[in-house]
Amino acid sequence: MPVLGDGNQPAVVRTTQSGRIEGIDDTAQSGTLHWLGVPFAKPPVGALRWRAPLDPVPWTGTLAAKAFAHACVQFGTLGGPGANNTYDSTIASTLNQAVGSEDCLYLNIWRPATGETKLPVVVFIHGGFNLAGYTADPLYNGANLAMAANVVVVTVNFRIGVFGWFRLPQLKTGDAVEDSGNFGTLDNIKALQWVQRNIEGFGGNAGNVTLMGQSSGAINTWALMVARQIRNTGLFHKVAALSGGISLASNLPKGMIPLLNPAPYYAAQGKTLLHALLIADRKATDDASAAAFLATQTSVQVADYLRSQSPSSVLATLFTKLAPMGLGASGPIPDGTVLPADPIAAIAGGDYAKVPVLAGNTRDEGKLFSQFLALSPALGGVPGPKVNDADRFLMLYNFDPNAATELTTGSLINPQYLPVDAPDTGYNAKTALLTKLLFIANRDNVLNTLKTQQPNVWHYQFNWAQEPPPWNDVYGAAHAFDLPFLFGNFGPSAFSRVVRSNTNKAGCMALSKAMIASLAAFARSGDPNNASLATTWPPWPKTLVFDANLAEMLLSVP
Repeated sequence: MPVLGDGNQPAVVRTTQSGRIEGIDDTAQSGTLHWLGVPFAKPPVGALRWRAPLDPVPWTGTLAAKAFAHACVQFGTLGGPGANNTYDSTIASTLNQAVGSEDCLYLNIWRPATGETKLPVVVFIHGGFNLAGYTADPLYNGANLAMAANVVVVTVNFRIGVFGWFRLPQLKTGDAVEDSGNFGTLDNIKALQWVQRNIEGFGGNAGNVTLMGQSSGAINTWALMVARQIRNTGLFHKVAALSGGISLASNLPKGMIPLLNPAPYYAAQGKTLLHALLIADRKATDDASAAAFLATQTSVQVADYLRSQSPSSVLATLFTKLAPMGLGASGPIPDGTVLPADPIAAIAGGDYAKVPVLAGNTRDEGKLFSQFLALSPALGGVPGPKVNDADRFLMLYNFDPNAATELTTGSLINPQYLPVDAPDTGYNAKTALLTKLLFIANRDNVLNTLKTQQPNVWHYQFNWAQEPPPWNDVYGAAHAFDLPFLFGNFGPSAFSRVVRSNTNKAGCMALSKAMIASLAAFARSGDPNNASLATTWPPWPKTLVFDANLAEMLLSVP
């Protein structure tokens, strides 16, 4: 049983393998206890940059776990973090600026303020292209989910971008796992190991852990399913992977967009970034002279040089030099050691962690990425948005869902794609094509492959598009718009601010309640079916559609 404090109230002091921590008793407000900024690894700074994570150094006394740790190093985006490590007005000034810290390997825990033990555990891995994202985002606050689902919720920071996935011969140590370059993946493994060793002290069941990820977090979740060194370690027992996949281009029909890059991509990225940094530092003038300079340096000298670079210098070089060359992406590296060279082939051969799977997608995934309509003439050839990110942030941030607005669909969407429902050329048609090329192709590939190996695979589609105008047209059931419903958070964050209004609240909350109940059922039993659905959710290839009108939930199985 958890330690009890004065007045028979649950205490917020817990003992971990590294030392005691003190969290926050939020019984009066959210009904939860929570611990924020709990170290699960040693800070990967200095000589530990681009090294596998190490266990945290034990401490004496009691560590305060009452505030979110810094976001991991990244460029600021619409979702933040702002200057205060959260979603606030300062995001307008941190867009496309280096934010966060390399000292960022911390996790957060929420649990109901009860004495109940052996609760299911949900470990959530955030999205953000594996280039952005942070657990202090209000969208990921785990209090409402912990209470409604009666589970322990854990959210994890991990290295992202080139700090999380980076391959270069001069960084190799002789350890095949570390030399894979999969530092962000190894961070997630280290966090799961921390959960396995410590979560019972927070009332969680280390033998019932659901690994949940969304977007690039789902890519990372699939990667952990095929990660060979943790195959039989029992670090997780169920997987909820939302809006992601793990397919290479070779796994997909021609013209589809893969969510995984092959190992040679990262070799090219590492070499190009190193050369670009040398040129920026005037140690070379071009690729040939950079190669000549490197021939005079030892691996230790090159590694020291790279580790001496500031995060802002590395990120600026990546986005100004490499991104235009198509070398700006990040994510799990199918190196053949940590990840198989072809994860889909590994799944097809049964070489993965066979656990129940709950997958999900939103109907209008592509609407969140409508800037990518500029990628080809077939998609439209020009970006979907007509406003820049700074202006769009202010529109989102200042929007009052319960007040009249002067914003219109035409305020936000390029006129080439209007009216939105025009056949073939409209915004809906073009973003639907993007959804098909990117999300549906990757979804079908991994789920159909899984289905050859196991029967317990479920899938939902989120169709809710009842935002106050004009956001119902601009975003509708866009990528990540299912997250407010699953976390029960409709407050300040990049997009959930424009989701719920007084007009749509009844239908919105009914849908959220059913989605959380389904996740709770899955976390307990490995099957999302539950009484709140009033219908049977059949396994894949069937799909349960989550939807609602203004007043009530609407579910269907097409």
